[in-house]
Amino acid sequence: MTASALPVPRLHIVTGKGGTGKTSVAAALALALAGAGRRVLLVEVEGRQGIAPLFDAPSLGYEERHLAAGLDGGEVFGQSVDADEALLDYLTMFYRLGSAGKALQKFGAIDFATTIAPGLRDILLTGKLKEAVSRTESGRMAYDAVVLDAPPTGRVVKFLNVTVESGRLAKTGPIGKHSRSVARMLHSSLTAVHVVTTPAAMPVQESVDAYRELMAADLPVGHLVLNKVAGAKAVEVDPEAIAAGLARAGVGPDAALVAGLVEEYAAAKAEIEAVDGYRDRLERLGRPVEELPLLPEGVDLSGLYQLARVLRPGVSGERRHG
Repeated sequence: MTASALPVPRLHIVTGKGGTGKTSVAAALALALAGAGRRVLLVEVEGRQGIAPLFDAPSLGYEERHLAAGLDGGEVFGQSVDADEALLDYLTMFYRLGSAGKALQKFGAIDFATTIAPGLRDILLTGKLKEAVSRTESGRMAYDAVVLDAPPTGRVVKFLNVTVESGRLAKTGPIGKHSRSVARMLHSSLTAVHVVTTPAAMPVQESVDAYRELMAADLPVGHLVLNKVAGAKAVEVDPEAIAAGLARAGVGPDAALVAGLVEEYAAAKAEIEAVDGYRDRLERLGRPVEELPLLPEGVDLSGLYQLARVLRPGVSGERRHG
């Protein structure tokens, strides 16, 4: 099968080093994917509550809730997935415990279970993602895409590698069968793991390392997102032109002032040129690279739509190389 024939992913997992803006990118990606008539679910885990403030909305809960309109009239819904609630769903689905599951939660049995088997927590969280991706309503998919604001790059492979965890917990029975079905989805063309970075040495290196770890775990890497890129371009500066410009502005072209401005620009130029180097390093990994601008005022709902418009051409008809 050629790369162009690969299906468009339906589960988009967004990871990145802390401080790279992965939550904002995940939210913008959800808006970009919510084209006309499309419904997108934006999910967060680990109780971080980073999504709701971006949409100027109340904190998210386990119930899915409408957040915003997409770029072309689609809808974005939000959810904060909690392992305890996911386990109650699991007990109801596979063991039909119903209200008995609530009793287990009341007496702390669920906390006990996830404490003695910490891998179970990740299985439950990723299992909830599979349920959202697979769910149908009135004869059609409930969501056209699911976007996860995932754990950071240092933990994302362990979080997604449920096959290993399920082998430790159970080789047979509902838990083993369920986790293996989740693993098949996470390792398939239905999933894309997008890695967010910023134009600086440490986050780019961590992104390269994350890419290699994801590939080694046979997890499908989607786009690499270079976030918070300043829009300036490096140009040559002429001290005489600076002095003339200062004179036109009514500022005496003091030699020390001109020299200071030239020195300051030289530092800025080196930083601008470094961005090209970071971009080249990411492109050598062989995955599409999306570049998002730095928003000086920070990211609010208006900024999310701005980022979504930049992302849309690259991700709306996404095909992975392979």
